Amino acid sequence: MKVSDILRVKGSTLFTVSSDTPLADAVKTMAEQDVGSLVVMDHGDLTGMLTFREVIAAVVRNQNQVGTLLVRSVMDDHPMTCTMETEMDEVRRMMLGRHARYMPVLDGRTLMGVISFYDVAKAVVDAQDFENRMLKAYIRDWPSGEAATVGGSAPG
Repeated sequence: MKVSDILRVKGSTLFTVSSDTPLADAVKTMAEQDVGSLVVMDHGDLTGMLTFREVIAAVVRNQNQVGTLLVRSVMDDHPMTCTMETEMDEVRRMMLGRHARYMPVLDGRTLMGVISFYDVAKAVVDAQDFENRMLKAYIRDWPSGEAATVGGSAPG
C-alpha cells in the first residue's frame, strides 16, 4: 500500500498558513477546522509544519500565553515528508522514529496532502480486515476432499 492509496480515500483537503501568520490566528484556524496540524507555505513552497505539539510547547515557553508569537518562531522548519509513491511500511517507520503525527506529501515541490498517524493506522486496520475476510471466505469455501488432508495424512 502506498501513500497515494490513503490520500485517494481520505481526500485532499488542506489547511495551510504562512510563516508570518500570528500564532493566535493559526490556533484559531486549527480549532475552527478541527485539525491537529497546518502546513506552513511561503511563496508556494513548504517551509514548515505547525502541530498542536509545537503550539503547546510555545505557549508554555511564553508564560502560558500565545501573545504576539508568529508561526515561524514555533513551527517545525524541517518536517519529514513523503511522496505519493512512498510505501506505507516506510511511512510507519518514519513516523514512529520521529514521534511524528503528521506528514506532508509532496510531488516534487507541490503539496499533495497531509497524512496523519491516524490515517496510517486506519489503512493498516482496513487492510488487515480485508485480508481476514478473504481468508475466512477461502476457508469457508475450502473443497471438502482437500479438508481431510490438512494438518496430517488423509484418512485411510
